[in-house]
Formats: sequence, C-alpha cells, structure tokens
Amino acid sequence: MDLQKNNGVSDTDGGNELKHSDAEDGQSPLPERAVTYGAGSARKGGAYKEIVEWIKALVIAVVLVFIIRQFLFSPFIVDGPSMEPNFETGERLIVNKILYSIREPKFGEVVVFDVPDQHRKFIKRVIGVPGDKIRLEGDDLYINDKIVEEPYIKEAIEEAHAKGELYNEPGINTDFPNSQVTEATVPEGTIFALGDNRSNSTDSRFIGFVRDEEIVGRADIIFWPLNKLEFIKHWN
Repeated sequence: MDLQKNNGVSDTDGGNELKHSDAEDGQSPLPERAVTYGAGSARKGGAYKEIVEWIKALVIAVVLVFIIRQFLFSPFIVDGPSMEPNFETGERLIVNKILYSIREPKFGEVVVFDVPDQHRKFIKRVIGVPGDKIRLEGDDLYINDKIVEEPYIKEAIEEAHAKGELYNEPGINTDFPNSQVTEATVPEGTIFALGDNRSNSTDSRFIGFVRDEEIVGRADIIFWPLNKLEFIKHWN
C-alpha cells in the first residue's frame, strides 16, 4: 500500500508540475537540436538581409555617381601647356556641368569644351561672348575696340616684356582676326576662347568659335595634386 501510494503521489505531482509549466509558458519544450537549428536559421537570415542592404546601398551609390558625373560635375585632367602658367599638365579639375544651363558664359571664365573634329576636350578661357568684336595684336587684347587688361596673365606678360620679348610670340595666325579665322565678331550661340599660353595654344584663332552645345562646363576646383587644392578664380 505504501509503495502504491507513494507511486501515485509521485506520478500525480510530476503530472501537475508538467501541466503547470505548460500553462505558464504556453508552449511545449523543443529538442535541443531544434533550438540550435532555429538559431542558425536566424543568423543566416540576418546575414542575407545585411548582404541585400549592402547591394542596395552600392546600387544607389553607383546611380548617384552616374547622375552627378553626367549632369552636375565631372573630373577633368589637364593635358598640355596651353593654359600655363595658371594650369599645368596632370592637374585634375572638377568641372561644373550645370552652371551654363542656368546662365551664359562670361569673360574670364575657364571652360572645358568638346572639339568634335579632334575627338577630344580643350580647356581655355572665355574671351568673347556673342556680339563682342575681338582683336588680338601681339600682347594687346581689344574687345569692341577697347583695350582690355588680362590679370590672369599679367605677370607672364610683364616678364616677357622685361626680356624685350612678346608673350604672344609672333607666328602663324597668332593674332586675330587672321587668315584662318577672319570673322571678328562673336556670333550668337558661340564663345571666343583663348589659351593663357598664347604662343602655344590651339584655340579659337585656329578652330574658330566654340558653339554653346560643345561647352561641357566651367572648371571650378583644382583637386589634385593636393598641395594645389583650391577654387579656381574667374576674372569677370
């Protein structure tokens, strides 16, 4: 009797404890391997979501870079001596591509434009805008028959004159108008552009006026080399 009673009490108590636990937790106990599998699946799911988020971020970044370079700003590398002493070969610039969709180019601004015949881009300085009558005689620039100072090459001109030389050394078609480009007045929808290094620049004296649709934008920042990092000054 004692054995049966004890066994009955033990079975009843054990059953009550199990039922009591079910009532409190509201769930059945899982085998240890099931718990481990669930935790592993959660980790895998978290890693997958993180990979997807990284892919999304990279795609967004690529799209933003494309939009910025296509429509707003673009890097440009100076190649050649035509803009010395103000710009040198190897310098990297940021070109503002949206500015001239808002307004027209102005005298003294440094612009980058396409040269379709040569399948490349030039960097030059705006000298004449539509309606301007341009004349270049040696180192003297005339706009609408008035001599104009050019502060961006003033020191270079003075150094050449101190040596008894012209900065714009006489050569074939170095003056303007010339035998290659005879029209002196800048037509509508174009600009007249010259390199700062007048005696070593292929510019509007040779290729003619630059059409608005050929202008890429205004060079605004030198960002490389770092010791030359600066905003480009435009002489308006």
